[in-house]
Amino acid sequence: MLQSNVVEKCKANDRVAQLQLYRKYCDGMYIVAMRFVKNADDAEDILQESFIKAFEKIHQFKGDVTFGAWLKRIVVNKSIDFLKSKKDKEVSLDDSYVQVVAEDDNWNVPVTITIAQVRCAINELQEKYKYVVLMFLVEGYDHQEIAEVLDISASACRTRLSRGKGHLKELLKGKKYGTGS
Repeated sequence: MLQSNVVEKCKANDRVAQLQLYRKYCDGMYIVAMRFVKNADDAEDILQESFIKAFEKIHQFKGDVTFGAWLKRIVVNKSIDFLKSKKDKEVSLDDSYVQVVAEDDNWNVPVTITIAQVRCAINELQEKYKYVVLMFLVEGYDHQEIAEVLDISASACRTRLSRGKGHLKELLKGKKYGTGS
């Protein structure tokens, strides 16, 4: 497989191979970082730091998952670390978030809810719920992956997701967004 050859070359510190991987994954990983941070410059910094860490730790990549999945975990961790260090509780979402929420059968929020209202509601969630909701609904991580990234148990992840979705649903239904009486 071509990708495994490129990764092996990166393990040998081949700069051309590193550039190939960077070019292949930089746009997608930038989008991941932007979902967690609101600022393009901060997302770019996270992206660069993530690639540096990936290339420094590439010998730890065993091929159990794709290189893209391994790199995405690094980007998510760097994004969360950045938010914690800056105490910046805001998260940027794109329109795909509303589609993901709409596909969940347990969501009965009015169709009049806008993406801006979803953003506000996500930002109001407690941090322990916010990251789990983002990683599950937006990034598509499963419970075990989220548990590993956040260093919590899988059952704690399920509980936080359930509670976070419940809080988000209530926020979206609340009077604050003009959907209540």
